[in-house]
Amino acid sequence: MFSISSVLSENQEEEKNKALAEALQTLATEHQELKKSESELSVSGFLSVASFSEDEGRDSPLFNSLGHPSAHGGAAGMSDEGNQGNRPAQYNGVKKHRTSLPAPMFSRNDVSIWSILKKCIGMELSKITMPVVFNEPLSFLQRLTEYMEHTYLIHQANAATDSLERMKCVAAFAVSAVASQWERTGKPFNPLLGETYELIRDDLGFRWVSEQVSHHPPISAFHAEGFKEDFVFHGSIYPKLKFWGKSIEAEPKGTITLELPKYNEAYTWTNPTCCVHNIIVGQLWIEQYGNVEVVNHKTGERCNLMFKRCGLFGKELHKVEGYILDKSKKKLCAIYGKWTECLYVVDPAIYDANKKMDKKNSEEKKSNKENSVDEEAEEMPPPVAETVQVIPGSELIWKITPRPENSAKFYAFSTFAMQLNELDKIMEGVLPPTDSRLRPDIRAMENGDMDLASGEKKRLEEKQRTARKYRSKSTEEWKIRWFQQGTNPHNKAQDWIYLKGYWDRNYTQMPDIY
Repeated sequence: MFSISSVLSENQEEEKNKALAEALQTLATEHQELKKSESELSVSGFLSVASFSEDEGRDSPLFNSLGHPSAHGGAAGMSDEGNQGNRPAQYNGVKKHRTSLPAPMFSRNDVSIWSILKKCIGMELSKITMPVVFNEPLSFLQRLTEYMEHTYLIHQANAATDSLERMKCVAAFAVSAVASQWERTGKPFNPLLGETYELIRDDLGFRWVSEQVSHHPPISAFHAEGFKEDFVFHGSIYPKLKFWGKSIEAEPKGTITLELPKYNEAYTWTNPTCCVHNIIVGQLWIEQYGNVEVVNHKTGERCNLMFKRCGLFGKELHKVEGYILDKSKKKLCAIYGKWTECLYVVDPAIYDANKKMDKKNSEEKKSNKENSVDEEAEEMPPPVAETVQVIPGSELIWKITPRPENSAKFYAFSTFAMQLNELDKIMEGVLPPTDSRLRPDIRAMENGDMDLASGEKKRLEEKQRTARKYRSKSTEEWKIRWFQQGTNPHNKAQDWIYLKGYWDRNYTQMPDIY
């Protein structure tokens, strides 16, 4: 975790912190007449990116750059292949999924962003306790599971006999995994040490288990597998956070791996960086940027993707572009689109020619506008960028499905997200006591009881602190149940390896964390 004071020498720290606090106070005062709607965006969006550890943590999971996925864009492309094959009955598979939450979200209009952020000056952000009203009724472990919303892309990869076609699908899956970040303004609840979450989706053909394996620093490990043993998807998330005064930057750490046993292939990648602008005042806006390299470790093929920075006039907002290369770095195809909308592939020669023409046109437009550019323009929210301009000859490989009509009432959730915390009666006797669905603070918030949610949140945080202090004074060590530290065999990076056994339903001696 980074703090502002960490970059200052010791003898200058107090003076510069004071100056920064005064400057930010002035900035906030000058904008006190902002519309309430803008204030709400600033508050909630700021929190959506940083999932703070609210009990003296060091590094806290972030809501966005990790993983997390988008509107229900996969159902149309799914076959029923995931429902076949020999496998034990899951017992807790929900047959009919819900389409809304029990209660709508509460307004955040009456909360002052400055009253919270001024506490961050000279401090680690993890020291700040956030009111429950800024949360969304999901744990970060549940939020991670939104990677799987577009599982149909994995099934399409398995159905492709050509490695290039498989890479197209896997690259699309990697991009779709961050699509849910779009317009999501609440922050997930921080997982408690030992918290787990499982998801079984008969309709999508997979099962998932995740565990909070570390609290300082916070690390979430996950493992998913296809019912027909047609894929394994696993990884761990350990994000880094930087506070720049006007913005927060979330840099993801941890490797994501997809294995396709049918082809003896393994693909690895990491997620792009997420940045939230205007966290003090003004209209909040979010961008994803940075390089994402998806590597097929068997064939040597790789997809180099660039999540573009917004740019001065907002032209590049949400854009993704890159190439799929063979092991000798020859361009096999170009890939382009927006992580909020869609992805296309096209012949690289056609793409390069089109890009060259666009660059020429952009330079001409820029020369006409540059004299009128405000020097603060980079801190202003970009205009609504035009949708993806499709190059003739392109092939669509992924398209997002619009969120449901009631999404705005329910934390901007996709249909998939609304189903993550549903608790069927038959599940209560099957789930381990550590499952996120059984957390009382999340359940209370979902039901609209904010007072109960706030009280339970504080109780659980204090219980976790007390347990940690007890362990520090004794010889007792925390036992991680379903994962262990190891080395990813494909890229040799440090990772958390699933131990197996979770689905045997042997949940004896589970920790009492709630």
